Amino acid sequence: MTQLEKARNNEITEEMEIVSKKENIEIKHLLKKIANGRIVIPASILHKNLDPIGIGENLSVKVNANIGSSPDKADLDYELEKLKVCIDAKADTVMDLSTGGDIDLIRREIIRNCRIPVGTVPVYQAACKVEDVINLNEKDFVAGIKNHIEDGVDFITIHAGLLQNSIPLIRKRLMGVVSRGGALLLRWMIHHKRENPMYENFDEILKLAKKYDITLSLGDGLRPGCLHDATDEAQISELKVLGDLTLKAWDEDVQVMIEGPGHIPLHQIEENIRMQKKICHNAPFYVLGPLVTDIAPGYDHITSAIGGCLAAFYGADFLCYVTPSEHLGLPNVDEVREGVIASRIAAHAADIAKGLPGSMNWDNEMSTARSNLDWKQMIYLSINPDIARTIRERCTDADEDVCSMCGRFCSVKISKVVTNES
Repeated sequence: MTQLEKARNNEITEEMEIVSKKENIEIKHLLKKIANGRIVIPASILHKNLDPIGIGENLSVKVNANIGSSPDKADLDYELEKLKVCIDAKADTVMDLSTGGDIDLIRREIIRNCRIPVGTVPVYQAACKVEDVINLNEKDFVAGIKNHIEDGVDFITIHAGLLQNSIPLIRKRLMGVVSRGGALLLRWMIHHKRENPMYENFDEILKLAKKYDITLSLGDGLRPGCLHDATDEAQISELKVLGDLTLKAWDEDVQVMIEGPGHIPLHQIEENIRMQKKICHNAPFYVLGPLVTDIAPGYDHITSAIGGCLAAFYGADFLCYVTPSEHLGLPNVDEVREGVIASRIAAHAADIAKGLPGSMNWDNEMSTARSNLDWKQMIYLSINPDIARTIRERCTDADEDVCSMCGRFCSVKISKVVTNES
């Protein structure tokens, strides 16, 4: 039985108990949210060393990090190094998007070495097995999904909402389809003049997902890849299909998340979140960014964090990180770390703004340390202690009780002296 099915039967699982304690939420309240599809616990029955998390309404905003090989760089040890960086930087989940080397081995080793939930996009590997995606048949797509599920991934992205009737809408766009999975399926559909095989075989995919309790992340194959295409007909048409597929999955007791944009200008983020929640029946929402401007290659972890914070404040439940190398190339270890940290800052700021109980405790501890000019504690409490320590040591003598910015004009020190004398 899946987490959703057990919740509907009022059965409390070990995973639910763990999430309840982590989130400081009453187990009965959590049970209800899972039963109505507003919270998911991605936890394959085959992922034995998993430390489960919850994603969804009234929980802390979660952060995903993408890793994976490419045809130009396929090194298992390097991917495991990136995995370690993701875990050390406290990403909540990781997705293996490998497209080069021994993809099966990389995925299996990531799962074996990972206590956080692991996701994949099976269509990537299916496409890697042939010279051209048009050489695949419908059964090949399903077989690829089965392979990933049986390896123990906790959630998979399925681009099932891009349909034949979306194609005229795509042609109106400035950038067309920027989702890799969406583009591969679009090529197959146009060449064969047939409907999306993920959509046509959705019932079979549901059976596989239910058997191993895999959470489906219904992919945004038509997410906007630039501000010009944001919130257009193509994006909305896909979202409506995903809303229908959500109900279909729930009928089979399969957990569902909905993926969303993408590139969205700041003033459209609230509208996008509210629209998604309404059309997709309040299923958890998983957003890439969103990036709020298109002009910042090298800094897109920042454009993403700006949009991600606002999206999370308005109700997005899950942020997919973006690294400084977005739009430029495969991220290295340092860029992976920067991406996780930037998204965690966005998620934390949103938790505070939403009034999540206890979310500001960390900030209050930091403020106390600053008030006491307790540099050791300030560094310990930093979201990235290594960078905080490096800057402190570079700029100021470690024995100083002030920093090199203000020196003897330190406002905190002056304030303490003045208030103690009065």
